[in-house]
Amino acid sequence: QVQLVESGGGLVQPGGSLRLSCVVSKSISSIYAMAWFRQAPGNERELVASITNGGTTYYPDSVKGRFTISRDNAKNMVFLQMNSLKPEDAAVYYCSARRAWTLGFTYWGQGTQVTVSS
Repeated sequence: QVQLVESGGGLVQPGGSLRLSCVVSKSISSIYAMAWFRQAPGNERELVASITNGGTTYYPDSVKGRFTISRDNAKNMVFLQMNSLKPEDAAVYYCSARRAWTLGFTYWGQGTQVTVSS
């Protein structure tokens, strides 16, 4: 099993930045892909960033150019750098792991709250 623990959420003003961290219990080099999802009240959970063990990244148009996913294999950590934050970015952010392409994203952290407000 893969255990994930997120941190770094908090309150930030519009236009500000936050860096989220995810500690993974297993070597992320052996995991097919890591990702960040978010879910706001009344909305479905949505993918905001993903990275494969080969370094390929994906971002939806809503965050492209503002968010950056990265990893530190030596520390078994994954990060989400969020810049130019907007009120619509407010949500609970979840770290997720995909052990193999056939399994999907089936491992989840507890989530960390991001609030964007003046």
